[in-house]
Amino acid sequence: MITYRRVCLKSATKPSVALSVFGTLSLRLFCSTAAVVFLGSESGNAQSAAPGATVLDTIVVSALRGDLQELLDGLAGGVAVVSAAEYPVSGHMTVSRALAAVPGVVVQDFFGGNDQPRIQIRGSGLQQNPVERGVLVLQDGLPINRADGSYIVGFANPRQADAIEVFRGYTANRLGATVLGGALNFISATGWADPGAELVARGGSFGQAGLSGQVGYGVDRYDGLLRFDVSRRDGFRDYNESSRVSLGANVGLQVSDRVTARIFAGYADLGFDVAGPLPKSVMEADPRQVFTGPRVSMGSVQFPGPNVVRDRPRRDASQFLVGSRTTVELDEHTFDVALGYTYTKDIFRFPISSGIRQTEGGDFTGVLRYAFKPDETATLPLFEATAQYVVGSASRDYFLNQQGEQGARFGQNALDAATLSVHAGFNLPLGAQVTVSPAISFSHSVRDNDDVYGEATRPTIAYNPANPSVALPNGAVPTENTSYSRSYSGWAPSLGFTFRPTDTQTLFAAVSRSFEPPTHDDLLATVNGTPNSSPGRPNPGNPGTAAPAFRTPDLDAQSATTVEAGWRGRTGTGHLSWDVVAYYSWVNNELLSLRDVTGASLGAVNADDTRHFGVELGMGATFTDWLRGRIAYTFQDFRFHDDPVRGSNRLAGAPRHLLQAALQVQASENWSLGASIRWVPGRTPVDNMNTLFADPYAVVDLRSEYRISDTVSVFGEVTNLFDATYASSTLIVDQARPDQAAFLPGDGRAFYAGLKATF
Repeated sequence: MITYRRVCLKSATKPSVALSVFGTLSLRLFCSTAAVVFLGSESGNAQSAAPGATVLDTIVVSALRGDLQELLDGLAGGVAVVSAAEYPVSGHMTVSRALAAVPGVVVQDFFGGNDQPRIQIRGSGLQQNPVERGVLVLQDGLPINRADGSYIVGFANPRQADAIEVFRGYTANRLGATVLGGALNFISATGWADPGAELVARGGSFGQAGLSGQVGYGVDRYDGLLRFDVSRRDGFRDYNESSRVSLGANVGLQVSDRVTARIFAGYADLGFDVAGPLPKSVMEADPRQVFTGPRVSMGSVQFPGPNVVRDRPRRDASQFLVGSRTTVELDEHTFDVALGYTYTKDIFRFPISSGIRQTEGGDFTGVLRYAFKPDETATLPLFEATAQYVVGSASRDYFLNQQGEQGARFGQNALDAATLSVHAGFNLPLGAQVTVSPAISFSHSVRDNDDVYGEATRPTIAYNPANPSVALPNGAVPTENTSYSRSYSGWAPSLGFTFRPTDTQTLFAAVSRSFEPPTHDDLLATVNGTPNSSPGRPNPGNPGTAAPAFRTPDLDAQSATTVEAGWRGRTGTGHLSWDVVAYYSWVNNELLSLRDVTGASLGAVNADDTRHFGVELGMGATFTDWLRGRIAYTFQDFRFHDDPVRGSNRLAGAPRHLLQAALQVQASENWSLGASIRWVPGRTPVDNMNTLFADPYAVVDLRSEYRISDTVSVFGEVTNLFDATYASSTLIVDQARPDQAAFLPGDGRAFYAGLKATF
């Protein structure tokens, strides 16, 4: 059977304090950088995304060494798994904190809450926000992405996951991915693996409060688990409120010795104020404030950017997911069938330049995975295959943002999308030490848009730039049809090699192709708005100027050829572990989502030729019985190549160096202390012309936990200990101005505490 063995995910006994603050840090790198591989198994407990895979019974950490050998024999590429036990104990858990130990995954927080951090892996999806693409995000092996590839990252809640699988680059192709970056799979806990109940209450600075819990039960051939998480936050900034409710349940059944099935359902509802960007000088003076728009004096415009106070941008989104996974084992053959449905409702109140966008629709997913493993002692199956088909439709309405209220409708579209992806590959042993893995993927995607807006003109509104609370006369522009029908097909072959010179070391190399079609958000964009006027009105004072309100660029799919090599291993004693991967990608037609100096959308374009070079390095060490540490370093050099406008400039938004490190001290049997740092030592370009940069920064956090009893513990933390003022992220624009509002402040110093009880 193809499976992923959950090593380090949860101890069979109660976890020690050392495990619960930073995880067992001497083993943390092993877990967070270990390959997701395929082993013979018994019936599984949860839903890995690997073909035919389920998660095995929990393994006592002391038994790790023998089982880790199989994990390190894995795939020829960058893969990792992070367990919930390895998360830093936090009153404010975010995706960026949950994935801090994984090199190569860059998460840039936007507004500090459960909102929309920018996630990019190897540069894919770097310039897409607020609707993300470039990464396949799954829940129990089924995508939360829409059929066109877009997703809302706020639906991915690490508190609702027992573990997170990370597939970087082409290794995600085996899951049916049609993206350049990779995939994240959030694995739910199950009643068999997590019987009993757990409750965590937490709170702290900026009005942070939350409650999460779960109850699980497993007996004979049945199990079930119910999980919830509720949180709210006033936020660090003046207009920064956020909230999220997540519910999840799954039921497992071992039908027979050969057949297992799991049914699961989930619901997520999130809402958050979009506090918006600030000019650098304004952020440095007071990072808590929100922007009031450009200043106009004597015909001169300073500090271009959105008027957050007037427009009150906000997002409210919900998603319902239901699915099933059935695994059938027939000796050396394993079949895995997954079916899923998501219904998503998304209301995004953009600033006036884009208006209010309401999207509502459903997506169906069907997945068939197969593995052939005639040799039970082999780490990988001899042959594996995946076929995935996703189809969905949505209605999208556009309304004017009239001082934070819904104004007149100016657009209406019926969006349809379908994506078929097929993957097949071999893992051929060449002697005892070498495995060669040829594979090929094919995908075909359709993007259809029917413009159903029936009016002859599209209304526009505007405000006086010199006095932005004063409305100007309404206007209208001729309606231009935005309908389109696009299709994209592409092949993605790959060839990987693994070599094990010793029992504790693995070297690998691979060459691969990747293929990623555009989403509807790339193909349909509002344009010709300003910080004081709606789409279709580039001059606020002239309501009669005829200008299109939408742009529908004829985009090509982006593709890449990547070579990569890596070395992972550990010392015989297990006191030191390492995992390093280097890659170089030749990217064609990279999709760029461009904005002007005010932050207004310019629509998406294809860059002719770009290059992505990176190094992903993780290391863990046990220094003494009471001192452990880990480090994750990511190097990124993403550049245009002989671009007629941008030359060989760096692509905006990608920090060149990112270092995240943690130390843990076991002060006593029941008390532990930890410290971590997130350090961006170099400047990050805000624009593709490389004229404006975000400054380097370092943020230090301290954490501690005290175990009162075997079932009750308390924890506390101080984040941003030195109260640094910094930009956690920025807008990404093509050509910036030094004074424009483009910087998104990170949270200031904060204090959190919580109580955890198990029953």
